[in-house]
Amino acid sequence: LRWKFFVMLYYIALYLRFYLSSLNVIHYVSFRAIASLLTTLLLSFIVGDWFIKKSKSFFRSKARPWTPDNHKTKDDMPTMGGLWILFVVCISILLWNNLADLRVWIFLFCLLGFGAIGFWDDWSKIRRNKGIYAVKKFSLQLITSFIAISAALWFGVIDTTIVFPFFKWLMPDIGLFFILWAIFVIVGTSNGVNLTDGLDGLAIGSLLPNFVMFSLIAYLAGHATFASYLQIPFAGSAEIAVISANLVGASLGFLWYNTYPAQIFMGDVGSLALGACLGLIALMAKQELLLPITGGLFVVETVTVVIQVLSYRLRGKRVFKMAPIHHHFELLGWQESKITTRFGIISLILCLLALVSLKLR
Repeated sequence: LRWKFFVMLYYIALYLRFYLSSLNVIHYVSFRAIASLLTTLLLSFIVGDWFIKKSKSFFRSKARPWTPDNHKTKDDMPTMGGLWILFVVCISILLWNNLADLRVWIFLFCLLGFGAIGFWDDWSKIRRNKGIYAVKKFSLQLITSFIAISAALWFGVIDTTIVFPFFKWLMPDIGLFFILWAIFVIVGTSNGVNLTDGLDGLAIGSLLPNFVMFSLIAYLAGHATFASYLQIPFAGSAEIAVISANLVGASLGFLWYNTYPAQIFMGDVGSLALGACLGLIALMAKQELLLPITGGLFVVETVTVVIQVLSYRLRGKRVFKMAPIHHHFELLGWQESKITTRFGIISLILCLLALVSLKLR
């Protein structure tokens, strides 16, 4: 246990609580969630300027292909800001989370696994102006999510039921088909966030209310009394609430530098990892069917790409001026800052609607 003493404030407080009773407060989930949020926010401010400076030397990228012409001004912008997000999130988890909870390790595997896929893709774009092949990228996402969900089922930290919003009695157990369902949720959310990451502050600004909401939902689902009152399944997801609050702090810290005009881009290393983690958090809180509501923007962004591709291949015509849809609004003359602000407001409204649905059962 010696390594825990030096790494985790949680365990330090556990050892010293008999001598200083005020340290018991650290074992409250609500306290650790707020502390974790503030820790990642502070670390983001400490690391941010230094990381941006280093990124200008090592991680410069060109604007994405198939974007409006005004995006050419973003050539040579530093990228891979997701690396610093992953760094501060991992540090805060080691400080404030209970590492005896296997959910924490499964989350870390998912975060770093999808982050590694995104890093490989980003690095390939920097070194040879071309990312890894889509099939390879998608296959790695499937493998990573399969391992994460299989481990969660093997160790019993998640069950195979699906909880339907609005219907307290509708919770079918789909058995091993749950693995396919969970993979779809994680990979779909990951790629939805990745497609949304096209304007300054758009993806992280849309993720922020989602992480806030699922931090609250994970807290409620991890508290037996609150779960019983709301008639939602008790998921034992208290530690996930702390992690989700951690991601709120990291998102706020990154948005400070990524808001229009951005000083750095998140890159696939950030968007793929954060999207996958949002899906995993929803699964562990047993409320993944709220994702189409809370993450409605990610759904719309993905659907517009699918519609555009199918329409062009089948009819030879485009439905939108450009997809994803945020580029359509750009070409309609909307300012980039207006799009990100309005999309952020919509994301917040959708999250509030989903939160209300918890009581409408």
